[in-house]
Amino acid sequence: MWIGLAAAALVAIADQASKLWVVDFFAARPEIQPIVRLTPFFNLVLAGNRGMSFGLFNDDAAANTAVFTALAAVIVLGLITWLWRARSLLLQVAIGFVIGGAIGNVVDRLHRGAVVDFLDFHLGAWHWFAFNLADAAICVGVAALLIDGLIGQRRSG
Repeated sequence: MWIGLAAAALVAIADQASKLWVVDFFAARPEIQPIVRLTPFFNLVLAGNRGMSFGLFNDDAAANTAVFTALAAVIVLGLITWLWRARSLLLQVAIGFVIGGAIGNVVDRLHRGAVVDFLDFHLGAWHWFAFNLADAAICVGVAALLIDGLIGQRRSG
């Protein structure tokens, strides 16, 4: 369990540090638009998401912060219960990544009123949704949960 909690703490801290850096970077350069082209396929941007994954429900609804924070709290409590029972190292780290990512985004909602997204990958004019380290950690954590589930099924079958 402690490894999962350590992974969650590291993800949440790295996420918040990266968001603070990006917000400060753009605040110190008000003359530039909130986009910096770094490569032909990657931009650093500054975007606020008041909705949920992939920009769904991204409007100025006052209830979004309360609803999505409450939902994340319920999910995190369920994940902590699961983490308590997890024996596999991969499973513990995976759950920790999801918990840390969820906490990182909740901190943004409570502190800034929106989740800070800043990683913008694109192919020509086609842009994927901007995201952050918390989002990436959640995706990696979920992928590792699936892998652990498949490996666990294989061992028991």
